[in-house]
Amino acid sequence: MCTVVFLRRPDHRWPVLIAANRDEMSDRPWRPPGRHWPDRPNVTAGQDELAGGSWLGLNDEGVVAGILNRKDSLGRDPELRSRGELVLEALDHADALDAAGAFADLNPRAYRSFNLFVADNRDALWVRSLGPNGPKRVEVRPVPDGLSMLTAWDMDAPASPRTRLYRPRFAAAPPPAPESGDWRAWEELLASRDHDPAALPSEAMFVVTPRGFGTLASSLIALARPGSPKPLKIWRFSDGTAATREWRPVEL
Repeated sequence: MCTVVFLRRPDHRWPVLIAANRDEMSDRPWRPPGRHWPDRPNVTAGQDELAGGSWLGLNDEGVVAGILNRKDSLGRDPELRSRGELVLEALDHADALDAAGAFADLNPRAYRSFNLFVADNRDALWVRSLGPNGPKRVEVRPVPDGLSMLTAWDMDAPASPRTRLYRPRFAAAPPPAPESGDWRAWEELLASRDHDPAALPSEAMFVVTPRGFGTLASSLIALARPGSPKPLKIWRFSDGTAATREWRPVEL
């Protein structure tokens, strides 16, 4: 997964809204979000069939977690562990702060570099690892209130052409209204193939390349404030192309 947008509004009925595009090689097999792990019956997540982990998931307790490859770290290293297992480990927790804290002592040399995020309806954090050649400890940082964007770079990094172009567009767009099912502005942005003319087409929001790398799936997630009327969690998912894709609700 290569792009995540967060909208954090602590006093709102929907304090956490997330939009995400997963970019990957098209020949890497995967399954759409579901309850794929018998030993984790409370977890709904997309499954990477090659390594068995996930790129994005949500548990019954209301914790959402996802992982992004950092720049120049696409693909597996047979000498290292799969980053997708970290999403499932985060979803073993009932609280985002506890999940993020559990990664504080993670050995970053066991994985290729990554950005991991974990959120619930109160807190949101991201875990940065620069991989085997980086610092000996990962960094755990808060996701700030308001609108933020995470890609293969750091949070809201000006060095990311995608962030420079699309963060202002998301900030200017009407926010989704999950209770009425209106996500149109964010749906359109997730499907956009615009990119900075000075950057590669792979810096669009919806990526299509001749080598088979591109956007394979999109997600829209909402977490409600405690005490709100049901539903308290919403996940909308699309696995089509920019021209034909359809959105469907994920059963939670």
